[in-house]
Amino acid sequence: MSAQDRLTDALYGLGWSTVRKLPEPAAVRLGRTIADAAWKRRGKGVLRLESNYARVVPGASPDRLAELSRAGMRSYLRYWMESFRLPAWSKERIADGFTPKDLHHLTEGMDAGKGVVLALPHLANWDLAGAWVTTQLGIPFTTVAERLKPETLYDRFVAYREGLGMEVLPHSGGSAFGTLARRLRDGGLVCLVADRDLSASGVEVDFFGDTARMPAGPALLAQQTGALLLPVTLWYDDSPVMRGRVHPPVEVPGSGTRAEKTSVMTQALADAFATGIAEHPEDWHMLQRLWLADLDPAKGRP
Repeated sequence: MSAQDRLTDALYGLGWSTVRKLPEPAAVRLGRTIADAAWKRRGKGVLRLESNYARVVPGASPDRLAELSRAGMRSYLRYWMESFRLPAWSKERIADGFTPKDLHHLTEGMDAGKGVVLALPHLANWDLAGAWVTTQLGIPFTTVAERLKPETLYDRFVAYREGLGMEVLPHSGGSAFGTLARRLRDGGLVCLVADRDLSASGVEVDFFGDTARMPAGPALLAQQTGALLLPVTLWYDDSPVMRGRVHPPVEVPGSGTRAEKTSVMTQALADAFATGIAEHPEDWHMLQRLWLADLDPAKGRP
């Protein structure tokens, strides 16, 4: 393991071991202090965040974009402070920490017994939403995680999410899709973060007026298993409570090839994501390149 990898692993370990013990007001202040310091440095992540916001809020002035990126960094650090503290939260604190709208789409879908796929963008705190589902609704679910480097950091994230009641599968290795399909055929719940896929298998979508690539997995799982596909968007307000919305189901088209159906369904997901992101751009934690026009051609195009 390199020195940088050891440092990265140690910092995340410090977060889960130390930040989780802080009183909540102290954690909030710490997160805001770190966010403001990072914003003032104007590093690559902040500049990329502003560039992405410029597509979401076309015509925004430089001052408006700077204001958005500052709010975005504060939202991002709120996510991390919450995530470091989530393992220590009581069931009551988790229950009080999230209020979703239109939850009936999820509960009715689960009652139908055909399985449900929830697809989310990188908005607010998807880990908190997941913990709320497992504790408040009592519904376990399966998700996937990208293999991180160093391996010890990946292991930390898996242990963290499993501790919140999630079954976590590695994204690489080729077996995740089959396991997810089996869970759905058994009437289970699958949750996937699905607003960025730079692989050759990603589906091209129109996103805020330009082409991006998003994963085909949610649409393919719904087609192959008969599960309900539900977009979900999340956001913060000025309270300690995160808000969310379960959007209406994305229907499987009645005709077309599998690829054509997948394209239509993934575009519908992108449209639902765009609605939530446009309403709360500061809570979209996309500090990486997303649109194909922004990507290095060698990396962004198959």
